[in-house]
Amino acid sequence: MLVSASSVTKDFPGPSGLVRALDGVSLALAAGEFAAVQGPSGCGKTTLLLTLGSLLRPSSGAILVDGLDPYHLAAEERARYRAGKVGFVFQQFHLVPYLSVLDNVLAPSLALPHADAPEHAQALLRRFGLADRAAHLPGALSTGERQRTALARALLNHPKLLLADEPTGNLDRDNAEVVLGHLAEFAREGGAVLLVTHDPQAAARANRVLRMEHGRLDLNPEARSPKSATPG
Repeated sequence: MLVSASSVTKDFPGPSGLVRALDGVSLALAAGEFAAVQGPSGCGKTTLLLTLGSLLRPSSGAILVDGLDPYHLAAEERARYRAGKVGFVFQQFHLVPYLSVLDNVLAPSLALPHADAPEHAQALLRRFGLADRAAHLPGALSTGERQRTALARALLNHPKLLLADEPTGNLDRDNAEVVLGHLAEFAREGGAVLLVTHDPQAAARANRVLRMEHGRLDLNPEARSPKSATPG
């Protein structure tokens, strides 16, 4: 398995004691798999993504991505690992407002420099229909263009895992379909995708839908053949 989480818990301090956000979560994702997680707000979905992405240390349990436990690494090594193995796509884009589209896409190469970064960044911009926006600042882009820029940034370092937290939440249906198509394409090419979404149409693009309630993940998910996706 490309991703394996075993009995993961995450506790946060609260006014009356610890609050358990993840309660013994176990999950396995294979290369080429596109899985979606649905559940009510506050059920632990985003906490799960951040924990799998090595941004939030679990209170207990074990996480392996491509055979490595990121939480056994020192902070600097973990940052390099994350830059190379994991791509993130968020609802709010998190683009740097004073950097051009091209420089936003190139940002992950600061943590993990590689010789093909400029060429790959240009290729991603062409692939996502952003070549003529390379010199623009994010404020000059449409919401769909901003999310495609964020997706190009997530793919710059050839990650094996994409973690997407409500990536279509700010998009109209046409732009949402474009983004979902690219996520599905990434999975078809051998990566793994974990999508957190409230949108049933977005979840329908996955080949496995998991339900989360009160920090617990349903281990009997709905499985389906993924819909064909044409990135657009």
